[in-house]
Amino acid sequence: MLFEPLFKSAQRDPGKIAIVDDRGRYTYKQLANMAAGLGMYIGMQTQRSHVGLLLPGGAGFVASFYGTLLAGKTVVPLNFLLGDKEIAHIVKDSGIDTVLTAPPLMARVQNSGLNVVDLTQLPREIPDFEPEFPNPKADDIAVLMYTSGTSGLPKGVLLTYGNLQSDVDSAIEHAQLQHEHVFLGVIPLFHAFGMTAMMLAPLQLGATIIYIARFSPVAALNAIREHKVSLMFGVPSMYAAIARLKDAKPEDFSTIYAMISGGEPLPSALRDAFMKRFNVHVFEGYGLTETSPVISLNVPQNFREGSVGRAVPGAQFKFTDEEGKALETEDIGEIWVKGPMVMKGYNNLPTETGQALTSDGYFKTGDLGKIDRDGFIFITGRKKDMISVAGEKAYPREIEEVLMANPAVAEAAVVGKKDPSRGEVVAAFVIFKEGQTLSPDALREFCREHGLAQWKIPRDVQVLTDFPRTPTGKVLKRELSAKLNG
Repeated sequence: MLFEPLFKSAQRDPGKIAIVDDRGRYTYKQLANMAAGLGMYIGMQTQRSHVGLLLPGGAGFVASFYGTLLAGKTVVPLNFLLGDKEIAHIVKDSGIDTVLTAPPLMARVQNSGLNVVDLTQLPREIPDFEPEFPNPKADDIAVLMYTSGTSGLPKGVLLTYGNLQSDVDSAIEHAQLQHEHVFLGVIPLFHAFGMTAMMLAPLQLGATIIYIARFSPVAALNAIREHKVSLMFGVPSMYAAIARLKDAKPEDFSTIYAMISGGEPLPSALRDAFMKRFNVHVFEGYGLTETSPVISLNVPQNFREGSVGRAVPGAQFKFTDEEGKALETEDIGEIWVKGPMVMKGYNNLPTETGQALTSDGYFKTGDLGKIDRDGFIFITGRKKDMISVAGEKAYPREIEEVLMANPAVAEAAVVGKKDPSRGEVVAAFVIFKEGQTLSPDALREFCREHGLAQWKIPRDVQVLTDFPRTPTGKVLKRELSAKLNG
């Protein structure tokens, strides 16, 4: 499971390019040899069961990931965008004593007391040899991945070999991914979306991956042009940055099979603008670290705008009321999901694990949404973000979509503001496009004209130049809420 496909590809097509990154090009044979060599080396470096990876996306991360599995150990990807406090927590909670890294990220762990392995000091060319494969069970932990920590310290998510393998298989089947595809990797591999969509899936297929260690819209567009990229997975802000490039043309995207967005909601204004300018669909998907992560996805053969697609094979959805009872089609409720891709639990957190997983195997996502009669899933927001205005429900995503339909608005984030008479009222934070501005009254009138009910129209509108965000770009609404509510 997980590592065998890399070596099968190396035997079947040794000279095929597996990875192009900032340091060079690597064939499948070279990558397999690097992973095998690192597997032996890691086994000699530590007796601990977990090994940390503090690396940018590229061949070094990939070889280290597979090498760690070959050593019979669990991978702990370290998010190098986190603060020192969060990284120290992950090191302690995971129990690692060894971390594989490279300059300049090495400075983050140099005085940590860890055994720090600098990949750039190891031989790049490894002689051919057949590694001894471990024999993990489906329930063994392959990856201990820490959430980005939208509330408090990051939680370690225990992802088994069975979780990850089933999700890779489901994603490949659902999206009809092929050996011939060329993947563009711009989401960090310490993120579940990046790990599954831009490492495990393409390497299982024997495809080629182009990694950009630090995203820039110019570098992404040049990579699409030069390497004839057919698949890109990104977050909405990346697609927005590409859409702002003045020299980008529809023909640049002629080789694209699918551009897929995840990580946060895809604004309809951005989706429509991308289609209008480049004649390219951006397909929205849905997943969480706890679900390995992909559980639903729009694909070229079957999509519905505004939705996050249909469930991938093996994922079962349930939409529930406050008591956990299943709701009817089209009714909005909390999304619960069940399937082989759902995590084993949270590391060292039995109480939180018990709260998140039901006795019959459903994971409570904390997201609100609905399913239509054709099986397409729609996300309306986070359960904790829902705003109750004098008993009426207001869903932030609906209001944000209307605000971002205004030509002057670049981004919008909606939260609840405490109110003595109504309980809560709607508050909006907006970022205007360069050179644009509107008064709060003009924005409220725009919302009214676009059909928002009176209680959903923002009472409080504040203008910002940027939002507080997690390292992967999600807006930290709890910080915005704290601005209003203390």
